[in-house]
Amino acid sequence: MPIALLPARGVVEVAGEDRVAFLQGLVSNDVAAAAPGRAVFAALLTPQGKWLADFFILAEGDRLLLDCEAAQVPMLMPRLSRFRLRSKVALRDASAEFVVHAGWGGAPLPTDAITAPDPRLPEAGWRTLATAPLPGTEATPEDWDRHRLMLGLPEGSHDLVPEQSVLLEAGYDELQGVSWSKGCYMGQELTARTKYRGLLKRRLVPVGVDGPMPEAGTPILSNGAELGQMRSGRDGLGIALLRLEALDGRPLGCGAAQLTPRIPGWMVLPAREPA
Repeated sequence: MPIALLPARGVVEVAGEDRVAFLQGLVSNDVAAAAPGRAVFAALLTPQGKWLADFFILAEGDRLLLDCEAAQVPMLMPRLSRFRLRSKVALRDASAEFVVHAGWGGAPLPTDAITAPDPRLPEAGWRTLATAPLPGTEATPEDWDRHRLMLGLPEGSHDLVPEQSVLLEAGYDELQGVSWSKGCYMGQELTARTKYRGLLKRRLVPVGVDGPMPEAGTPILSNGAELGQMRSGRDGLGIALLRLEALDGRPLGCGAAQLTPRIPGWMVLPAREPA
């Protein structure tokens, strides 16, 4: 029943009576669904619909807490602040107050901290913001990374490229990261058009890696044609951005390694026309 500290995560506090309405018009999911014991997974996009950051939104009292990549806090704070206008909302970097944890594999949910199941997949476990490390925290960030790679979960900037990646390429629809009913938000037009017009040509796909782990950005080739790029990975598991035609069983090389796509049960791929 592993529990891991995640020191590469930070926390942004969004407080004030307009906190829900403020975020609702900016992020991809329904902020109103965040409640004690229930987190929301959401992304912030450019006006053109490209990924900038993602986070878990947890609710506590009169504030919302964004569990995000610590390295993205310096970008998130001013970018969110520019949209405050007359909203009664206050933003603060609260990273120093919290220790972010992930638990999985049947680890019991803590009752003395801000905790919610990971909204993406039941197998992903839970997320917790606590003021100190929880008892029994013995797993490492690398253990968590291995677990999420096994599940095929993209991990923010490790797998997506700011101002380039599209949410639906990364599975955010299947992973409960997009609301199709809440109304407008920044970048919604491209996200909706991609879904309803069937425009996806690439996906972030879990892969098995036979050989030395390629660096992120290494081209993926088949018979000399480039079909994608490697993203993150460790211990024979990885995430790769692949063109859909690369999932037909053809051999895939990446650096000195061979890749084998591992399509997880949660992933929904477009129906393929018979050859």
